[in-house]
Amino acid sequence: MTRTLDDHGREKTADRLLKSSAGKFYDPEVDIDWSAPLAEGKPFQLEHRSSLYGTQLWDRLSDEQRLELGRHELASIASNGIFFEVLLMQLLLKEVYNSDPTRKHVQYALTEIADECRHSTMFARSVETVGAPAYGPVKIVHRLGKLLPFIGYGPALYGSILVAEEILDRIQRESMADENIQPLVRMVNRIHVLEEARHVTFAREEVTRGMAGLGKAELFYQRWLIAVVSFAITRSLINPRVYRAIGLDAREAWQTAMANPHWHETLRWSGERIMAFLDDAGLVGQPGTYWWRKSFLLGAR
Repeated sequence: MTRTLDDHGREKTADRLLKSSAGKFYDPEVDIDWSAPLAEGKPFQLEHRSSLYGTQLWDRLSDEQRLELGRHELASIASNGIFFEVLLMQLLLKEVYNSDPTRKHVQYALTEIADECRHSTMFARSVETVGAPAYGPVKIVHRLGKLLPFIGYGPALYGSILVAEEILDRIQRESMADENIQPLVRMVNRIHVLEEARHVTFAREEVTRGMAGLGKAELFYQRWLIAVVSFAITRSLINPRVYRAIGLDAREAWQTAMANPHWHETLRWSGERIMAFLDDAGLVGQPGTYWWRKSFLLGAR
């Protein structure tokens, strides 16, 4: 298991991240030209990252439908990103509520909340600009999400943050490097990737610190919680209503996507770095293994 960080190291890291945040941050209202027209014919995401790519349904789609699917899947992922970040802010506020605000790590938590507020606004503006609905999660996930601030704490809390952030991070890094993707999408992805790097550092160290000295019962709870939340994250990225928007039967397309080995591989690929870290930290294992496999994040072991 990874070495536990002492309190001095925790404060030192938080101080460094606070200085980095003060030195380099983006204001999407200023740094993105929201009035610029979308580039005609340019895709909103890489085709091979579509949930239907490689299926018979994909083969039947016209070029226009594929472009529209990318638009709507982008909107689904971005609006679910807002949902995840709202939950993250609630969890961080709970930590702040119970902590000494003069500590650097608490001040950095407040700074991260400010970052996430800007990111949520940026995602909302991007969905509005591309002209697709803010799909968000399905109703059951939206309702269950209300429980997370009450049952989420400790390393599973920060680990869940990492799962959501690092899945999006890897997809966005690949997309922003491709000049064929819509310029607006590339800029949104670039801002999010650069600022989330600090959040990932903070959360990883909190996971490592929180895992030290956990008893067996507590370890089992933490493993179960992060696995269930991660399952909800991956299954929420694409709202089934996306498929109806391009003329497909939503149930058939959703079932096709969930059985699609290409989509499974995209999710496994997007989460492979965070899964290696969580495994090393001791958060991957029973009783959460079933949910990890259902999330498509756990490869062959």
